[in-house]
Amino acid sequence: MSAALVFLILLGLGGWQVVRLQWKLDLIARVEARVKAPVADAPGAQNWPGVSVAADEYRHVRVTGQFLYDRSVRVQAVTERGSGFWLLTPLRRVDGEVILINRGYVPARTGDWLPGAARPASGAIDLAGATTTVSGLLRISEPGGAFLRRNDPVANRWYSRDVAAIAAAGNLGTVGPVAPYFVDADAASSGRRTDDPSGEQPVGGLTVIAFHNSHLVYALTWFALALLLGGAVLWNLREERRSRRAGTLSGNALD
Repeated sequence: MSAALVFLILLGLGGWQVVRLQWKLDLIARVEARVKAPVADAPGAQNWPGVSVAADEYRHVRVTGQFLYDRSVRVQAVTERGSGFWLLTPLRRVDGEVILINRGYVPARTGDWLPGAARPASGAIDLAGATTTVSGLLRISEPGGAFLRRNDPVANRWYSRDVAAIAAAGNLGTVGPVAPYFVDADAASSGRRTDDPSGEQPVGGLTVIAFHNSHLVYALTWFALALLLGGAVLWNLREERRSRRAGTLSGNALD
């Protein structure tokens, strides 16, 4: 591979990283705008097909309905408060739609996993709780599980907030249509609820919004490598020219 081709490849990689940098900065700006925007109603069933990471992740939304406390699940989590669980409880809206609400962090306890709560014995709906309004950030489902650990619906062990799997395990489809997203409740919407028989005291508002952004470093690295290669080629050409000139002068002296 010629030096010229390598030089062009390095320049191309640097330029690609510049494009990626602009994309990442635009993404961060869009997310910050969504988080700080006035709260709006969470998308209804008619809009679910269009919900996506690009268009909706971290939108500031609100949901009104009744919690189905008997169908809560715990999802393993590591937060600024330490390791523990996210407490996810389905909320049934007046129109019958069901949205999973991440009510917040609860610490780990001995033998914790909330046995049996994900799979009620019957399809009966417990609507004893009061109607409430929850505000928070719209999040997209996290299918599969975590790194090297897959969700185990049978054992009710969850390592990611997989909406479809949790809904299936909890028979939520018998309650109503389930949204393809969940909502991270903010601090004001979490905490202990007097109508929750479990007495849980989750801590909300712990959503971490951070985007790894090293594209500028990568771009500078590729451009620096291209500059070094160009400099090395020029130095080599200059040395070859000097060698040829020295050889010519030496030949003339012998004549």
